[in-house]
Amino acid sequence: MAESMQGLKRSHRCAELSKKNVGEQVTVMGWVQKTRNTGGLIFADLRDRSGLLQITFNSDKLSEEAFNKAYKLRSEFVIAVTGTVVEREGGVNQNLVTGEIEVVADSLRVLSEAETPPFPIEENSKTKEELRLKYRYLDLRRPDLQANLMLRSKVCMLTRAFLSEEGFLEIETPMLTKSTPEGARDYLVPSRVHPGSFYALPQSPQIFKQLLMCSGYDRYFQIARCFRDEDLRADRQPEFTQIDMELSFVDVDDVIDVNERLMAKVFKEAIGVEVPLPIQRMTWQEAMDRFGSDKPDLRFGMELHNVTEVVKDCEFVVFKSAIENGGSVRGINAEGQGAMPRKKIDALVDFAKGYGAKGLAYVAINEDGTYKSSFAKFMKPEEMDALVAAMDGKPGDLLLFAADKNKLVYDVLGALRLELANQMGILDKNEYRFVWITEFPLLEWSEEQGRYLAMHHPFTMPMEEDLQYLETEPGRVRAKAYDIVLNGTEIGGGSVRIHQDDIQERMFAALGFTKEAAYEQFGFLLNAFKYGVPPHAGLAYGLDRLVMLMAKEDSIRDVIAFPKVKDASCLMSEAPNVVDAKQLEELEIAVVKNEAIE
Repeated sequence: MAESMQGLKRSHRCAELSKKNVGEQVTVMGWVQKTRNTGGLIFADLRDRSGLLQITFNSDKLSEEAFNKAYKLRSEFVIAVTGTVVEREGGVNQNLVTGEIEVVADSLRVLSEAETPPFPIEENSKTKEELRLKYRYLDLRRPDLQANLMLRSKVCMLTRAFLSEEGFLEIETPMLTKSTPEGARDYLVPSRVHPGSFYALPQSPQIFKQLLMCSGYDRYFQIARCFRDEDLRADRQPEFTQIDMELSFVDVDDVIDVNERLMAKVFKEAIGVEVPLPIQRMTWQEAMDRFGSDKPDLRFGMELHNVTEVVKDCEFVVFKSAIENGGSVRGINAEGQGAMPRKKIDALVDFAKGYGAKGLAYVAINEDGTYKSSFAKFMKPEEMDALVAAMDGKPGDLLLFAADKNKLVYDVLGALRLELANQMGILDKNEYRFVWITEFPLLEWSEEQGRYLAMHHPFTMPMEEDLQYLETEPGRVRAKAYDIVLNGTEIGGGSVRIHQDDIQERMFAALGFTKEAAYEQFGFLLNAFKYGVPPHAGLAYGLDRLVMLMAKEDSIRDVIAFPKVKDASCLMSEAPNVVDAKQLEELEIAVVKNEAIE
């Protein structure tokens, strides 16, 4: 039978108590983790968000009624206990922050009883994620998840404090906006007042934060909710959170400086990790050439080697045709993996095919210096020796090669490098390696659309020295764009924005927009630019990704209170779902089944 809290006030959270509180009378409240009955003594581990505390119920010190209540306690009962803090008699429990003490109960109130939960409330739960997400309110009681969400809160608070001290203003931008089809699909919201018209939920506050710079607010930030109706992958959410910022009268170095100091403060104060400054910088081209990725993981080597020149005259047709078609031959050296069984090498070949490769050539260097290779018979001995030397190959190493167009070779070897690192167990979650990637290509060619697309967005400033190529060689133009990468994950990205009308018009032309089409989509921004716009730049972090790495988790779902699953549904609330016919009627919307889908 549940009792009221009347007259009781919690004095401490469980793990706030320590030896310095010995002798004090305290009142603690929380959930029963487990109980142990030894006859005249009942021990209960009491849990709240701060941690665990042992409560002792002694039949000699409690009324018969209170002791009987303690006897009936079960896991997840919510209780209030008043008692005295004493040093633990049964020896120190090294696994608990409160392991030196216990509270001997004077009184007990059962505030709420609980049914047996569908899975144990414990750290590192082995319960299937689908079941835990269905009962997310129970899953969120787990200490490891609570620690993650408290870390997330701390990161937000530290960010707000730092940016406020740096002169940033926190300003909210609209959640109901106009749809802009460039980029990912929008989530649409029907308007009742304007039948047949729709709002879009923001994919980012991009246009509004640029308007705030036009309005003279100088330095803006927002911890912003964003929405993208994308084809989902395992670790992507339809709604996510950005730490978003924009600054006026700045260039690349100014944005990088403030953000390096932000990361140093957040990592030091939230998890006690020193971030050495300045953070390393690397151009996009260097990152691709060395790591096959624009978000390189620098915690290990295994860099790409371009061996195109070394093999250009060989007779191996795979290498030869790739080079003749304007591609390249590149490889990675998996040091010490030369004895890898053929079955595992075949699995790596299949892995590479998943990224578009036609195959994967390999050389295993035996301990005696001889080679075991998939293509040695097509190479002269001196050509093989030169190739192995170019790869810094040593006895016991495994050399893996991809040959094709550059983009495909980068994709394949960049992914293969990470797969091998995972298999070899050389990725240390306790190590944090930051890098800035700069000088991205401004545009990328879309075969599907037959035109250039903006690699970031249409308002990204080209590097001044490359403006001369915008009409003649648009693929050659580099952008004043920058990403901050941590352990192979892009945690933030941004750019200097275009603030001159003539450059913006040239950019739209390069993207295949007529002036009319540009105004139709972005008219209110372009009109604002007619009234005096400062040079400005910005950056946005993916808060979910950042906290995931800080918490050493593998999924952003473990740092989000109520995440969706892969198909963008919520197993707990059963969203999305059908709505009442009356609501649809008010919105003048009819749901029509698509026969082709059935």
